[in-house]
Amino acid sequence: MRKHNFSAGPCILAPEVIAGAASAIQNFADMDLSLIEISHRDKNFVAVMDEAMALTKELMGLGDDYQVLFLQGGASLQFCMVPYNLMKAGGKAGYTVTGTWAKKAVEEAKLFGNVDILGTSSDANFNFIPKGYSVGHDLDYFHCTSNNTIFGTQMKAFPTCEVPLVCDMSSDIFSRQLDFTQFDMIYAGAQKNLGPAGATLVAVKPSILGKSGRSIPSMLDYQTHIDGESMFNTPPVFSVYTSLLTLRWMKEQGGLAAMEKVNTAKAALLYNEIDRNRLFYGTAAGEDRSDMNACFLLQDESHAEVFNALWKEAGIVGIHGHRSVGGYRASMYNALPLESVQVLVEVMQHLEKTH
Repeated sequence: MRKHNFSAGPCILAPEVIAGAASAIQNFADMDLSLIEISHRDKNFVAVMDEAMALTKELMGLGDDYQVLFLQGGASLQFCMVPYNLMKAGGKAGYTVTGTWAKKAVEEAKLFGNVDILGTSSDANFNFIPKGYSVGHDLDYFHCTSNNTIFGTQMKAFPTCEVPLVCDMSSDIFSRQLDFTQFDMIYAGAQKNLGPAGATLVAVKPSILGKSGRSIPSMLDYQTHIDGESMFNTPPVFSVYTSLLTLRWMKEQGGLAAMEKVNTAKAALLYNEIDRNRLFYGTAAGEDRSDMNACFLLQDESHAEVFNALWKEAGIVGIHGHRSVGGYRASMYNALPLESVQVLVEVMQHLEKTH
């Protein structure tokens, strides 16, 4: 029996995607070769990369003024690539600090220039999204993190900017409908809603590049990868191919509208139980709760041993909370079925009835 996988990442993938990836490992494109042993210059893999880039733009509603890249190094490498490419020498960028990864992004940016912290929730252990700040026109760019995996908060709206708007969407990319054209750059590690670890998705307007006045090493220069069509160096072929399978799967399901509908239902089901059940409570501010990562704790920790045994017996995995918050974290990415959330809710209800 397949587990109910609430892991925060690497995360659950659709069964069809796993089956397709497994088949390609054995025999890719009827070549009688494995996907992971062919040349990335082979026409069959070039077609994979082209389709993955095109499908990304289609699902996000992006036009020809954007370029899509599949890079390596995770979102963590983007923490330094963004300021390297966008911050002018002696320049300044604006950031909001809404969690661990946003904080890491700030530390990297400080290596390249000045950073204005426009909003932070650090004093409240990142349990809410800062609001009411303004983005100055004197900044080289503004950077935000749309969803905070560890603390279970999510931006529901984004500020209007006169400067390039950059967003780390690693943990909620493709989960909901947004006007993606409001962003000048979006980046996301694949291992949440897109594919296995190894690839990093970047969607960027080339018009914001080449203005830093810096000499940028080739591998850290977005223009290098645009010119090389994501093949300046050998790409992570397995991760890219599996991401393509996920992109196809999302389109077949009905695109981001369908993803959002199911994700909203999953989140509502679990949060309603957290709020109703006398044995649990949520950690994030209600208006900022993430549809992807629900963080909650037991009112009485003496129930932990029994609760842990119950959810394990039900085939649930991956719901231990991060040490920064404790308790439990149920990550409900696109491929997690509603039925898995129902199983978790039933376990919570059973604990309440018996204790």
